[in-house]
Amino acid sequence: MSATYDVVVIGAGIVGAACAAQFAAEGLRVLVVERDSPASGATGAAMGHVVVMDNSVAQLALTRYSQQLWHALSASLPSDIEYDRCGTLWLAADEAEMEEVRRKHKLYADAGIPSQILDTEALAEAEPNLRPLHGALLAPEDAVLSPPHATAYLIATAQQHGAEILPGKSVTSVRRGEVTLGEGTKISAAHIVIANGVAAVSLLPKLPIKPRKGHLVLAESYPGYAHHQLVELGYLQSAHSVATDSVAFNVQPRRSGQLLIGSSRQYTAMHPEIDAEILDAMLQRADEYMPGLSKLLQVRAWTGFRAATPDKLPLIGPTEDATLLLATGHEGLGITTSLATAHLLADTVLQRPSKIGREPYLPSRFMI
Repeated sequence: MSATYDVVVIGAGIVGAACAAQFAAEGLRVLVVERDSPASGATGAAMGHVVVMDNSVAQLALTRYSQQLWHALSASLPSDIEYDRCGTLWLAADEAEMEEVRRKHKLYADAGIPSQILDTEALAEAEPNLRPLHGALLAPEDAVLSPPHATAYLIATAQQHGAEILPGKSVTSVRRGEVTLGEGTKISAAHIVIANGVAAVSLLPKLPIKPRKGHLVLAESYPGYAHHQLVELGYLQSAHSVATDSVAFNVQPRRSGQLLIGSSRQYTAMHPEIDAEILDAMLQRADEYMPGLSKLLQVRAWTGFRAATPDKLPLIGPTEDATLLLATGHEGLGITTSLATAHLLADTVLQRPSKIGREPYLPSRFMI
């Protein structure tokens, strides 16, 4: 049996779901194929921040564009998505990190992004459970959300526009407008979007994508324990590294009052089991910034694998096979950049200009 679509999206994480919703809203006939169930991979293991990051000009442009798309959508999001524009506090532990606060503040100002420098006293007033620190940069437009519920919303939106969802089906090959499923079924499409994270290398082995394992802990409800997303500026060094295992302080408050505690990055661990040594180091780091945080009642801990590229930018756009488009390699920013990724790909397929330049994210930079 064969079928024909305008777009087949492989992967129903938040990036694939966003792509499906956008293409379907544009009036295209869309099919989403998912090996397991929606949000069962990296999306289901993610913290869920919608944050501006500035590792590069291209990263700043993509994250800011997508953040604005999320803000525009936020009024229509169901309550279970827990969209909360709580803001991020980038924490400075010493004077050297305060210099980074001032650098980021100027960069944000030049880009038209609101931010505010907090000194020691202002930070203590904003977050009394933190240990005394030199200060912080407040990014008030950053938000958090529930990735599984956001994905479900985007899938439902795609279906409302006529998209079809095919869960529990593996894809064994893609080539020249044809998708082959595990049982041999072939599906034809004018465009195939590969949006299945680290699993994309099983279809295109030459992709420059490596899995980066991360741990998270969910603490029981402690309303008011933290008011903002809290991130140590050392997190940036951890996130920028492409080889070294590391931990950094990162806490998110949820509307439920629960707290998400992170974060870690590992390169050599390919198994999904919790690494007790890494988890202990992560919680010890949390206690260094919020004394007693690790003692809060913990609901569960889990791991996930981020799809990382060498230059810290995702792969968005066509490959040498013009029917194959990539939407992967977002690493820890897939939740943030999902909507922008969908818009850039829709612009590509429909041959229209984009609001930001597409060139920095094109797979052709790696000769794919």
